[in-house]
Amino acid sequence: MAMQMTKTSTHPRRLWRSTGAVLAGFLAVVVFSLGTDQVLHVLDVYPPWGQPMRDLGDNLLALSYRCVYAMVGSYLAAWLAPRNPMRHAMVLGLIGFVLSLAGAIATIPMDLGPAWYPVAIVVTALPCAWVAGVLHRARQANP
Repeated sequence: MAMQMTKTSTHPRRLWRSTGAVLAGFLAVVVFSLGTDQVLHVLDVYPPWGQPMRDLGDNLLALSYRCVYAMVGSYLAAWLAPRNPMRHAMVLGLIGFVLSLAGAIATIPMDLGPAWYPVAIVVTALPCAWVAGVLHRARQANP
């Protein structure tokens, strides 16, 4: 009696590539965001680390480059994805949403700046990932 082997739909190599794609996008967002923060602190655009950042312009600047970096990271995840690039972009967006929600819950009571800023980071996480996925799809359609 011969046993028939069934092929599973999960390919370990593809799983590793998917994980690597999302991880690369995540690392890009973290490195770019923290690197830009550090440069702006050193240049005295932002107050020293540990002091509240209450200036509207500073917070809008931080929000703007974080949105750009979220899109860059999500685009990178989509570009590196072995399949389903939009899914990879959105997975990274979901990770960003969950982490920024946890950050907002933790930091709003600490009064490090206006409460709208961490809320805005949460609210923009998924739309930024979606825009990056759409941009990747458009780029693939029109090489």
